Amino acid sequence: MKSVEISIVAFACMFGGAMLGMYLRTRVPEDHLSAESKGSVSVGIGIIGTMAGLVLGLLVASAVGFYASQKHELTAISAKFLMMDRLLAYYGPEAWPARVALRDRVSDTLARLWPNERPGQRPLPPDVSASDALYENLRRLAPQNDSQRSLKASAWNVGLDIANTRWLMFEQQSFPIPKKLLAVVVFWFMVVFASFGLHAPRNLTVIITFFLCAVSVATAILLILELYNPFSGLIHLPSDPLRDTLAQLGR
Repeated sequence: MKSVEISIVAFACMFGGAMLGMYLRTRVPEDHLSAESKGSVSVGIGIIGTMAGLVLGLLVASAVGFYASQKHELTAISAKFLMMDRLLAYYGPEAWPARVALRDRVSDTLARLWPNERPGQRPLPPDVSASDALYENLRRLAPQNDSQRSLKASAWNVGLDIANTRWLMFEQQSFPIPKKLLAVVVFWFMVVFASFGLHAPRNLTVIITFFLCAVSVATAILLILELYNPFSGLIHLPSDPLRDTLAQLGR
């Protein structure tokens, strides 16, 4: 399921729980709604609400950290692409085939990281053939002096760093938030909302309040899911750093 669909289901569960509680209020015996019963229920629901709020907060913090990590790695890989091109430019005209292969590598990375042009698809793994073409052109360089040997070694090391960062970005996409954990959190909130409805009067103000509260929690869940999908979600990372790098290559 997509993040929006999951958030809608979560909202339906929580708001439905509140409405169920309000319905049960008219069906349970009066002594079950006494002040003593309400106090006992409030203690238990307070524990569940605290757990649910704490876990939801931790999930938001984790999602923000993941998003920031992907943003940092994108900036780093963009800078390394540009650095590698400059090293090859300093090497001399013999490195032009390697610079062309580097430009193809950047174009391929752009197409694979941002699948928003292909709806419903996640970022694709790095193209091994594109990497092989770049490293093969680097390997063929025959340095004629110490300066060229140093530049070739530096370019090779930067290329390895690029490959390592790119695969790291892809592998991190393979470990999204556990859906079962999210389901448990939604269940906790549903129980909390049902308890609120059980002890709340049936009027429009209360219903609107429950509605807005359920929307708020569902929005937080949507935020978590979107932050864990930084290249194709609603809150996706901009491709500007890599596109700016591509525009500078070959100059």
